[in-house]
Amino acid sequence: MTRRIALERARAVVGSRWFRLTVRVVIGGGVLVAIVARVGAGPFLHGLQSLNGAAIGAAVVLAAIATAAAAWRWQLIARRLGVGLGWPTAVGMYYQSQFLNTVLPGGVIGDVQRAVGHGRRADSVRMAARAVAVERAVGQVVQLGIAVVIVMLFGAEFEGVLFPAIGVVLVVLAVAAVAAAWASIRVRRVLRHEVDELRAGLGSPAVAIQAVAASVVVVCCHVATFAVATFAVGIDVPPLRLLTLAIVVLLAASIPFNIGGWGPREGVAGWAFAVAGFGAAAGVSAATLFGVLAILSVVPGVIVARLASLITRRSHRDRQALRDPQLRDLPRRVPRQRRPAEARPLERSGLRSGG
Repeated sequence: MTRRIALERARAVVGSRWFRLTVRVVIGGGVLVAIVARVGAGPFLHGLQSLNGAAIGAAVVLAAIATAAAAWRWQLIARRLGVGLGWPTAVGMYYQSQFLNTVLPGGVIGDVQRAVGHGRRADSVRMAARAVAVERAVGQVVQLGIAVVIVMLFGAEFEGVLFPAIGVVLVVLAVAAVAAAWASIRVRRVLRHEVDELRAGLGSPAVAIQAVAASVVVVCCHVATFAVATFAVGIDVPPLRLLTLAIVVLLAASIPFNIGGWGPREGVAGWAFAVAGFGAAAGVSAATLFGVLAILSVVPGVIVARLASLITRRSHRDRQALRDPQLRDLPRRVPRQRRPAEARPLERSGLRSGG
């Protein structure tokens, strides 16, 4: 009995949100400490000092295109699941979720907030969360597929590490899913339900093609932003080599064990640039500037989205006030009565009656 209680408590601790957040922060922070111990703080400072107006402007434009495409992908899938939303609303919420993902640990808190906010508007938090999960899964799968193709074509030196790592992760996930399904009928039902929901979200070939196309646009914009960061820090890399390096770094950026995106991204960037012959310090500098640009590029969109939300709420309240019978039937303000015209000359001359 004591052992069972201990196991239940341990399971509750491991499954808690604070434990997962702590693990992500510890791993991400540990990676950053290891990078500083390896290459020093100089590459980080060089990346920050390379920030300039041209790089920020390019990043803002690329982020706007990527956000518009991602919001369109989310809108398509949400509509298929019966919790549709307007594209302008989707763009604003996506900007806010990206900002939270880039400044908070784990890189998923913004998506959770987006799912909850959409669910409250659509009166179905569960289906809204499903739409966000499917939308992010499609983006990750497309990015992984692009990475495999690019590395096979142009990054032979990375195949010996990247492909085994991807294979190990996929095998571990598959074995865990099969073992859990074999051990529990409830898990089998959950997995079957997840597959059905995924099929529902992408059941139409037209929707699937559009979602994949939007995901390709998003990946291309991120690759271009990394190229901007690489050029800004003063590294001259041939286009195809830069494409491969950017894809590898983006894969690392999707690892959830980070602090606001920082950690594995810089570590893998240092390793990839070193393998490619450009030095680990160059990769860390490029990844550092890329991380800064990722934050700054979504700030204008967040500001615009918040202002638009406030204006929309205020106009909605005004319309409700006009529809309210109690407010509509209030008597109009009586204008102040003017004094008789014949009294005005007396007032101008300073005379008063009875003076």
